Amino acid sequence: MMPRHRFCRPLIAALALAGLGAQAATDCPTAADIDSAHFVGAWAITLAATPGQRPERGRLQLQPHPVYSDSLKGALERGAQRLQIVADWEDGQLTFEESADGERISATWQARLVAGQCGRVFEGVRFTGDEPDAWAQRFRMRAERAR
Repeated sequence: MMPRHRFCRPLIAALALAGLGAQAATDCPTAADIDSAHFVGAWAITLAATPGQRPERGRLQLQPHPVYSDSLKGALERGAQRLQIVADWEDGQLTFEESADGERISATWQARLVAGQCGRVFEGVRFTGDEPDAWAQRFRMRAERAR
């Protein structure tokens, strides 16, 4: 017969690790905890597949806006395209506008925090065009580094 303490040690270790995981999950920011500085840095973008197409990937790089405090400015690289971006975080929603020429808005993106992802993942919709030709495409953005 095996002594009882041989079973207790692994059980205690497993419970301790589970407790640490639960603590880490509660340390994740909520939308109310996030400000525009949270978005400074690189983000991987995945646009949902359209009929007959594969998902499209890009890289979004954001930095503080040089003129408007609490706003962001940056670039989105999608294939050979390099698009200019300005963004704001307000009322739990990230809104950014894309421009191919720096003068006209070519798309508006809106995203919200994905629960349980510790502020690293946001999902939303990219809108292009005006009615009746408006078009919406779902997207996901993931931080390239821990936040």
